Amino acid sequence: MSLTANWSYPTAIRFGAGRIAELPDACRQSSITKPLLVTDRGLAGLPITAQALDILREAGLDAGLFADVDPNPNETNLAAGVAAYNAGGHDGVIAFGGGSGLDLGKCVAFMAGQTRPVWDFEDIGDWWTRADADAIAPIIAVPTTAGTGSEVGRAGVLTNSETHEKKIIFHPRMLPAVVICDAELTVGMPRAITAGTGLDAFAHCVEAFSSPHYHPMSQGIALEGMRLVVEYLPRAYEDGTDIEARAQMMSAAAMGATAFQKGLGAIHAMSHPIGAHFNTHHGTTNAVCMPAVLDLNEPMIAGRFDLAASYLGIEGGYKGFRAFVDGFNDRLGVPKGLAALGVNEAAIPDLVKGAIKDPSCGGNPVELTEENLTALFRAAM
Repeated sequence: MSLTANWSYPTAIRFGAGRIAELPDACRQSSITKPLLVTDRGLAGLPITAQALDILREAGLDAGLFADVDPNPNETNLAAGVAAYNAGGHDGVIAFGGGSGLDLGKCVAFMAGQTRPVWDFEDIGDWWTRADADAIAPIIAVPTTAGTGSEVGRAGVLTNSETHEKKIIFHPRMLPAVVICDAELTVGMPRAITAGTGLDAFAHCVEAFSSPHYHPMSQGIALEGMRLVVEYLPRAYEDGTDIEARAQMMSAAAMGATAFQKGLGAIHAMSHPIGAHFNTHHGTTNAVCMPAVLDLNEPMIAGRFDLAASYLGIEGGYKGFRAFVDGFNDRLGVPKGLAALGVNEAAIPDLVKGAIKDPSCGGNPVELTEENLTALFRAAM
């Protein structure tokens, strides 16, 4: 089976090994002549970033680089990125990397032409209509991890460094015009990042599948996304050069982020404030939180996971799936509990305050309250 394809759902995706070579053509398709490549500090000095810049410059594109991006990007990173974009006279953004580079790149393209503060565009009601849509720069997304799925999303997650809150900044035009999914770019990912990002994709699929909202298309995508993670993440973790496993995980990542149009839930409501306060890896934090959230939601989701478990090749219905999650985390080296990530009991009241305000709460099958969130954080410790 060929793992090379062009897709148009939910945007134009060029999928296949080696397709980073098509980056100049993607720029032409998006009317970008002077791109700013936005990535994180860790990737900035790696060969895959140099390769992307060389490909652009050899094609006559005057590409710039911005890499002042924290693992959990904040408004200070954004302001610096917007300043670099405008000072360089750029006309489009290449968001390059994992979740941090993709999210900040999208936010730079969005904010470069806006006059209101970024927090005015949080994903609340119709706040996105406050933006000048014509001032949003075109975006090309190039993921170098397989987890966040931000390459197919219409939002970026930004941490407010003053309040220690993660905010979702949304606008329909933040959806990249072109995505290049080249599994060869993920071959060098360390095992811990392979696991953490892959489990982020798994959490997206599990929460979308659990959400009570009506969205049959997302439900189907979430189910197949879970299957791909179950089958291929262990292979990518054990052998980083397994290009088939790497490619299937890139598909699973995009599927998870497409599926969660149906909603997320308590896993993400917990993970967002934890990341904002303790700067933890998002996907790993999701994995640590998942068992406690499954236990809370069991009365509402057991029936649908009875059916899903069979499709996933897991015996024992929901109970079998729940046991599988514990074993999957162990197999992939996930820390045992939030305490192992540096979270302390004294922080729980502040984490609960952040979680209860998180928009992910709305997709949880069991209504979330300060009481059951407090119990969740304690159970996850």
